[in-house]
Order: sequence, then C-alpha cells, then structure tokens
Amino acid sequence: MNSKTNTIYQILEWITKFAYVNLLWIVFTFAGCVVLGFYPATIAMFAMVRDWLRGKSDLPVLKTFWVYYKRDFLKSNILGLFINILFVFIITDIYYIQVSMNETLSWTHIPLFAFMLLVALFLFYIFPSFVHYDLKVGELMKNALLIMIISPIHSFFMLVCIVSTFFIMRAVPALFFIFGSVTYAFITTWLSLHAFHRIQDKKG
Repeated sequence: MNSKTNTIYQILEWITKFAYVNLLWIVFTFAGCVVLGFYPATIAMFAMVRDWLRGKSDLPVLKTFWVYYKRDFLKSNILGLFINILFVFIITDIYYIQVSMNETLSWTHIPLFAFMLLVALFLFYIFPSFVHYDLKVGELMKNALLIMIISPIHSFFMLVCIVSTFFIMRAVPALFFIFGSVTYAFITTWLSLHAFHRIQDKKG
C-alpha cells in the first residue's frame, strides 16, 4: 500500500469512527430515555475523543463507549442537574431580553449576554475536565471555571472553531447529524488538553 492510498484509508477510517461515535451518542442518549441518557452518553463520547487524542485510537469503539457510559452514569447525571440549572437561567435571560427588547431597561441586556457567554465558555471546559480529572462534581465545576478564566486564548480559539464549524454544518445540514456532536467534542477536548498541559507545566 503506497503512502497516498494509506493516507486515504486513514482519512476514511477516522470519518467512519467519528460517524460511529456520533451515532452511539444518539443511540445511548435515547437508551436512557434522553433525560437520563444524555449526559452519560456525552461523557462517554468525550472520553472516547480524549483517548483518541492521547494516542489510543485502536480501542474497540462500542465496548469502550459502553464502559464509560456505565461507569459515569450516576456522576454525569449529577453534573447534568447543575448544568440544567444553568440552562434554566439562560432560558430565563433570553425570555427577559425578548420581553424587554423595546423597553428603557435595555442596558440590562449587557450583563445578561455576558452571563450567557461565560456559561458557554464554561461548558467548553466542563466535559473535557470531567473525563480528564478524577474529581467530585463540585470540585470539577470549580476546576473547569478556573481553567476557563486563566485560558482566554484557548477559549477564543474554541469559540472561533465552533462558530466556524456551525456555519459549515449549517450550509450542509447532513454533516451536523452525522458528525455534529463528536466534532464539538473533538474541538473542545483538543484545545482543553492543551490548556491542561500548559497549566500542568507551570505547576511543574
């Protein structure tokens, strides 16, 4: 097999892996009736992506995904409760902004938009932190928040990459359904690992 053929084979293999893990994320989310399955499936997906980025690309996909799904089922749903509370605040903010759009209190939109941006950046780090660090949920959230604060460059690149990917997939909606979730996991985990390693090097 020449180098060109080998490169094409590797690209097709990774495309297949991405699509497979994205499919597993959907299947296992519904296996937990969505409410209980979403967060364990998401954590399992992020754990798989972390393994790939750390050179463990030969692990059996279904078996490994199932192991992560079972192992972190309870802990991920506990984390999910806190994240859902944040989403409630965001939905409330969006509703308030829509209702008061033409009122004189429009200046209050600025801190609300700032809050939503901070929550979005926090969510960029929370799942990679979950699969990278062995911490309790409370400590995990504090750790993710701290890393977000001290890693503005990584946060900026995450935002740019995710927004760019969103517009690409918006133009080709099929890509979103086939690769959307796992692409998000790959971008945030890849940049988060760089942030984690930078912090570890400073500590060392």
